[in-house]
Amino acid sequence: MSSPRSSRVTMAEVARRCGVSAMTVSYCYNQPDRVAADTLRRVRQVAAELGYQGPDPTARSLRRRQNEAIGVVLGEHLAYAFEDPQARRFLAGVAEVCRERGIGLNLIPTTGEDKDVDRVRSASVDGFIVWTTVDADPVLTTVSGLGKPVAVHGGPAVPGAEVVGIDNRASARELAAHTFPGARRPTVLSQPFGRDRLPRLEIGPDPQHVEFPVTRERLQGVYDHCRHAGRDPHCLPVAVVARNDRDEAAAMADVLLESCASDAVIAMSDQLAFAVLDSAHRRGLHVPGDIAVAGWDDGPDASRAGLTTITQSLFDQGRACARIALGDRGANGEAAWNATVRTSTR
Repeated sequence: MSSPRSSRVTMAEVARRCGVSAMTVSYCYNQPDRVAADTLRRVRQVAAELGYQGPDPTARSLRRRQNEAIGVVLGEHLAYAFEDPQARRFLAGVAEVCRERGIGLNLIPTTGEDKDVDRVRSASVDGFIVWTTVDADPVLTTVSGLGKPVAVHGGPAVPGAEVVGIDNRASARELAAHTFPGARRPTVLSQPFGRDRLPRLEIGPDPQHVEFPVTRERLQGVYDHCRHAGRDPHCLPVAVVARNDRDEAAAMADVLLESCASDAVIAMSDQLAFAVLDSAHRRGLHVPGDIAVAGWDDGPDASRAGLTTITQSLFDQGRACARIALGDRGANGEAAWNATVRTSTR
């Protein structure tokens, strides 16, 4: 026969032992300032003797219809949130708002599998942030249909959701204007095109075949500049990496400098730009005399490396997304950016 402590003790049982109402016990945990000090001590003492752990937080959230948490849907494996510098800065901004509001943060990784939708639908959160996904991701339809506030970082646009991010196409045009002039063999080192994440070299790929919106818009912006400068974008070599990782991008950076003999590279992140700089240094190439290099994001290492880059605050964008996910009215989805020109371009 099980002992009374082996099953969950109820609030009503604590109330009976103390000779008070169940509402008084509830106040002792949720609004202790409304209870006399002697009563509060008595209830807490009896609760400890009985092994009562307090009101069920799940039941409380169901009654209030609030979970006091934001869900961040990552279109990456979970470790990416801690490994990628961009993701870390973005999530730090989200976490800062969570700290200010006293709420939790749930990370929900998605990989394109069927169970992604069920994982997102079952998340006990009050709003969603979607970070890094493709146009046809069924998760987008799911989050927009749950009746909760949704922020999408970088796109795509979804009915009922607000997109937060910079104008990637315009920033790419400006970055190309600082990187490609005078170059005879300009190239691009691109983030993944789609969830296949296949590293490869393509010549003038069609941006419309790129599944990730941010990557697509940056490639379109580079093409815009090429057309304006009288270059044929269909002849532009574009090396695609599997992940936004400096070490993993080394092989594709080598392809651009060896096979394409590139003398100007626009990399779609600072991490990819560092891979190009590493490859150039191994070959004894001078930057920017032999090769011009530019990136995106302007983290602390970019300044130390003298990297020309697009400056944006992913921390502030994370804060904006968190406010939207919490239902704040007037949260600004448009993010500021500017081209910071340093010694890596001519």
